[in-house]
Amino acid sequence: MSKFFKGTLILMVAGLLTRLLGFINRIVINRTVGEEGVGLYQMAIPTFILVVTLTQFGLPVAISKAVAEAEAKGDQKKIKKILAVSLAVTGSLSLLFTPALILSARFLSETLLTDPRTFYPLVAIAPIIPVIAISSVIRGYFQGKQNMKPAAISQVIEQIVRIALIALFVKKFLPLGIEYAAAAAMVASVLGELASLAYLFTMFKVKKKFPIRRNFFKSVQSGKKTLQELLQVAIPTTGSRMIGSLSWFFEPIVVSQSLLIAGVAAGVATKQYGLLTGYALPLLTLPSFITYSLSTALVPAISEANAMKNYKLVEHRLQLALKFALLSGGLAVIILYVFSEPLMTIMYGSSNGSEFITLIAPFFIFHYYQGPLQAILQALDLARAAMINSLIGNTIKIGVIFVLASRPEFGINGAALGIATGTVLITMLHYATVLKRIQFTVYIREYIKFIIASCLAAYIGLLLYSHTFSQIHDLLRLLIGIAITSVLYIVLIFSLKLLRKSDLARFK
Repeated sequence: MSKFFKGTLILMVAGLLTRLLGFINRIVINRTVGEEGVGLYQMAIPTFILVVTLTQFGLPVAISKAVAEAEAKGDQKKIKKILAVSLAVTGSLSLLFTPALILSARFLSETLLTDPRTFYPLVAIAPIIPVIAISSVIRGYFQGKQNMKPAAISQVIEQIVRIALIALFVKKFLPLGIEYAAAAAMVASVLGELASLAYLFTMFKVKKKFPIRRNFFKSVQSGKKTLQELLQVAIPTTGSRMIGSLSWFFEPIVVSQSLLIAGVAAGVATKQYGLLTGYALPLLTLPSFITYSLSTALVPAISEANAMKNYKLVEHRLQLALKFALLSGGLAVIILYVFSEPLMTIMYGSSNGSEFITLIAPFFIFHYYQGPLQAILQALDLARAAMINSLIGNTIKIGVIFVLASRPEFGINGAALGIATGTVLITMLHYATVLKRIQFTVYIREYIKFIIASCLAAYIGLLLYSHTFSQIHDLLRLLIGIAITSVLYIVLIFSLKLLRKSDLARFK
């Protein structure tokens, strides 16, 4: 079994566990603080992500790529320099941005987010920034060595600790107000990330082959060339993520201001945004743990193959990643589209927000396809192109949100359509960029077969669910419906030869 396949498999298992645990966590929050509390939580998150992006400075991807290339050459001294320089940069940035977030929280909550209650979640989440700064460097190191197990286990630990604390914290602070409950949820996240870092640091001390503290500052001072090499990937990667983070930062601001223009009150806008981003979007992004796993494993795997000038292996891994992203994403879209209402009801106790899933689920096949494409661009030193693609897509997304959400006939649906527009556009631009760099075959017939298989499975699954099993308990009915639809989809993709047994054997 290759490091690439083994790493992908480990990340998939851990990703599934993490997402399932994350959903338990989200269900606890949603059922405890309600739609308005979720709205406060979700309005604070984009600001936090923006600050984390600035602190990480794109280094996790750059570290993964650089360590993979140094490992291929057996250069342990270079790996130590990479770590020393990265820790110095992220540590310094975290010391700058953590107090900056705390000091600006009042202005952000009262002026930009139009809801003063978001102040408390913003302040509560600030201490997590230096923790993430250090853990991201260690994760990048392990991913560069194509050892995905420590990073995978750390994610599971983070979620377990968070879930163990979140119910206790939220229930304790809820009597003080929804804003305090949302802040308590953020504190649980901080402690979960701290536990994750403790595990990563322990594994790093056990696995590393060199003393990182010995001559640390000397390694930093002599690492000018290493820093330049890291920044060649980190700066455009930061630019790409910065664009996405800025877009996400402005998203709740533009949505709240647009809904205000449409005549929607601030409290109602917070609830609607909470339904879209706290209820519907987490379900839509749940299956992306598969493509995230592929993306994380692809960067060092393709960087290694590219460093050895094995272009045949580069294309081989590219084609496999795209095929599995497409087919796994197709099943996710079908299940979410057909079973959106019962899924929401079972998970959250209400079907509110299911209309958003029905509206944009078909577009999310592009979201599942986007991660591997971006990873390929980063591995092939095309992070700058990925940044430009993200800039174009996110600018248009924000524009569409403002134009549509400010119209009363669209309202919050305009925000959902804007998110879908940005997702589709960025993915198409990434695909065109990869195609321009790597002359790989595009199998148009395969895409047509995929559309036929997906539409057939969705139609038959919806028909069966609507007209049969009506006397069965809702949960059992949902599980049977998902199982039948999944089996039907798998049979169709094998029948149409979209997937063969030989494809699975090609992971080598």
